[in-house]
Amino acid sequence: MAFLGCQEKTSTNEPSEIQANTILKHLEELSQDKYLGRMPCMAGEPLTIDYLTNELKSLGLEPGNNGSYTQDVPLLTIDGSISDEMIVETKEGKESWKKGTDFVIHTQRNSSQLILEESELVFCGYGIVDEKLGWNDYADIDMKGKTAVVLVNDPGYGGDDPDFFKGDIMTYYGRWTYKYEEADRQGAEGLLIIHETSSAGYPWFVVQSSWQGPQQGLSGIDRSQDCGIKGWISLQKAQELFTNCGYDFTTEIKKARTKEFKPFSMDAKVSASLTNETKECISKNVIAYQKGTKYPDEYIVYTAHWDHIGVGKVVEGDSIYNGALDNASGTAAVLSIAEAFATAETPPERSVVFLFVTAEEQGLLGSEYYVKKPIFPLAKTVCNLNMDGLNPMGAMKDFSITGMGHSQMDNYAEKHAKAQGRYIVQEAEPEKGYFFRSDHFNFAKFGVPALYGDGSLEHAEKGKEYAETFKKDYVESRYHAPSDEYDAGTWNIDGGVQDAQLYYNIGHDLANNRDWPKWNESSEFKRPTKTLKD
Repeated sequence: MAFLGCQEKTSTNEPSEIQANTILKHLEELSQDKYLGRMPCMAGEPLTIDYLTNELKSLGLEPGNNGSYTQDVPLLTIDGSISDEMIVETKEGKESWKKGTDFVIHTQRNSSQLILEESELVFCGYGIVDEKLGWNDYADIDMKGKTAVVLVNDPGYGGDDPDFFKGDIMTYYGRWTYKYEEADRQGAEGLLIIHETSSAGYPWFVVQSSWQGPQQGLSGIDRSQDCGIKGWISLQKAQELFTNCGYDFTTEIKKARTKEFKPFSMDAKVSASLTNETKECISKNVIAYQKGTKYPDEYIVYTAHWDHIGVGKVVEGDSIYNGALDNASGTAAVLSIAEAFATAETPPERSVVFLFVTAEEQGLLGSEYYVKKPIFPLAKTVCNLNMDGLNPMGAMKDFSITGMGHSQMDNYAEKHAKAQGRYIVQEAEPEKGYFFRSDHFNFAKFGVPALYGDGSLEHAEKGKEYAETFKKDYVESRYHAPSDEYDAGTWNIDGGVQDAQLYYNIGHDLANNRDWPKWNESSEFKRPTKTLKD
């Protein structure tokens, strides 16, 4: 049968193999000290952007932004000086609350000064509005000139019904970001979220450290009509406020857990102020794509954030926060996926986009900017596949999905995980709302089904206990620390290759079929009604 050797090679549309050496090459490069922790708008950014664009060019991928491999992302830094006191006036008299101890406030507006002056306080339950659920915590009240007081988390947390707001699994309605957005939509003058440690998922000191000092946000977005002053008050002061206004705090929480709840004026007023210093800079998203052969105007979008937190506090003689795992590793994985698509024998039928976003660590800002000013229409974006932190502990039996149950992307994950001999599982701590803490979330908010996950529960050889110990050690000793560096002696990239291959296989599948993954009815996310594919 020697004549078979002379046959012309047959084209195939089988998935390519992810190359471990590609991941290692990019990972080792991007986590070097010379990148200075890849902080947006700092000295390490131009080096990072040049590296990414050169690699994408070398693969022959097309520039994603009208001939350019970058998208400008205007960033605004607001350094707010909070008034030392917040004055709260009730029928029992005036009280002075202390900055940091009792309250923390900030703003997203580009404004030199903002003032709450005897702003009427209105208790608005959990600050949730959902017509589908018949839920409206702002019903029949005009919030102009008023400050909303709302509870953290959502009505399902701590209850007995796992189907009511998903029980202890946090929904987006429970995140502070949603409460901020709803207060904006309602035209409120101010917003104060009542902090409670178990409901928030973190103690009060996290609020103190996170919301004081310079805050970075997007520039060039008109926030003049948004809620001006936003922030938090301690549980103790909230309880005192309700008592001084003539209400039982526990009773009002119980009422707020029902559809029958109606917002009400607390017959109280609040005064506080912010004085701000602002500065702006331009950071960059990096974007390239491979044009589809049959359906070039339909898009599969891969994302990873290239940034980390730069140079900071010296720890054991090191001040460079290299961010090897977070997220040089995810960036390297998406570059390896880009290579697999670019070198495949048969190009995809749909277009495949590779988007490396900035300022994830500052609040998912690069991806937020992209979905608000998309280069490729979101209505024609089939799905988002996001990688944030590659598994460094070795091959796994599981693929843990963050936000499992939201969309049919779970079905694709299960299909391709099974092909690898793995099983899918929900992430270990769904009550902490990790689904809302990486860049896929911005795509979800704007209606694009998204997938975010990795192997993290059960090591293929060493089991669950080993995986749990490995993750715990990383969080306690290396997460957002200078010690997050690539270590060839302790990292086992097999699991990262495994996950990158799974992500590639899912994207390859969707790039060569006619499916449009849908949101599940139980999810709070959905595609806008006016899209090409509903």
